[in-house]
Amino acid sequence: MAYDVSLLLQQGRIFQHGQLSEPMDIAIAGDTIRAIAPHLDLTAATTLPLAGQLVIPPFVESHIHLDSVLTAGQPRWNQSGTLFEGIEIWRERKQSLTVEDIQERAIAALKIQASQGVLFVRTHADVSDPTLTPLHGLLSVREAVKDWITVQVVAFPQDGIYSHPGTVERLEEAMKLGADVVGGIPHYELTREDGVRSVKYIFDLAETYDRLIDIHCDEIDDDQSRFLEVIAAEAIRRDMGDRVTASHTTAFGSYNNAYAFKLMGFLRRARINFVSNPLINLTLQGRMDTYPKRRGLTRVKELWQNGLNVSLGHDCIQDPWYCLGTGNLLDVALMAVHACQMTGHDELQACVQMVTENGARTLNLHHAYGIAEGQPANLVVLDAEDAIAALQHRATARHVISQGQPLVSTTPPQVTWQQVV
Repeated sequence: MAYDVSLLLQQGRIFQHGQLSEPMDIAIAGDTIRAIAPHLDLTAATTLPLAGQLVIPPFVESHIHLDSVLTAGQPRWNQSGTLFEGIEIWRERKQSLTVEDIQERAIAALKIQASQGVLFVRTHADVSDPTLTPLHGLLSVREAVKDWITVQVVAFPQDGIYSHPGTVERLEEAMKLGADVVGGIPHYELTREDGVRSVKYIFDLAETYDRLIDIHCDEIDDDQSRFLEVIAAEAIRRDMGDRVTASHTTAFGSYNNAYAFKLMGFLRRARINFVSNPLINLTLQGRMDTYPKRRGLTRVKELWQNGLNVSLGHDCIQDPWYCLGTGNLLDVALMAVHACQMTGHDELQACVQMVTENGARTLNLHHAYGIAEGQPANLVVLDAEDAIAALQHRATARHVISQGQPLVSTTPPQVTWQQVV
């Protein structure tokens, strides 16, 4: 062959597109997958015998706020556990933010995630701050880590676009500075009319600067919060569906079924992406309910059944909204299995795809993702025999390969019995 093999993975079973392969060899040269076959008679600089372990494309973190990670308890704890107290606490914590503070915490969180197989991340950067410190911090992080993890930055107006002066100008400045995605939060605007206006402005800005869209949409228990229909309508009119993401949409879980059925038809036309964050929304939502308490999630299972692209994210890791979180996307997928009642064989596999391939579609990665000859050599070896076993056992990421190079190797914990039982 006309290339030097730098890394050879022997006899791993590839899971992607919902299919599990027989044991295959994977040859990597430089940063590219050069050959995949049942047996490759090649000599490589490094050989990893996998003995049937699972090989998957990298985990994709579809939704996280790296500017706020690892700040739980600063300056105080969220005692009510609500979204709105979290926003108030973050408004206080923002007063002491520096670029260096954000860089240190964000890179620490990215290392935690990468060690567990996450190699693509979409993070939201709060542009409500007049100094744009979170944006500057995360744009610098994106550059600092680009050799081992890919980061997309969303310009996110946490306090709303029209509820405070100067946010419109800061959003446009964020585009000029290089933010990858336009964000918004229409349900947090002062009025419904302002919320609708904000969605239209977001689409206008994305078209002007050729950016993707990711809107915090209807993250509230109010069944009258219906900005998802506005996003769907704009996506249909402008033919932008695959470039548009509606994150959270928790109110969708509270809509009456007649309206939800009608809306689902519009969503099939729009073909937008959805991100659900089950860890955080199970925690934040339903706080004002007595019993029965709502699960507080969007209709993940029904969206999936209707052929729409749904991915999953952490949203928060140890911050004012959620004081827990390990960075492991298998935890997120497992919570979706439970909360969305997706325990069938195909449903379990779908939840794994929601933190891998579906996330890649949300991030609009196109041909930069997947295990195939000629593709960039980004992949993860899990200590499991198939996708369902990976969920059952929260499989350890044995090897994480980034841009053709081994990035992290982890040995699963060993249990030693001290007596025979």
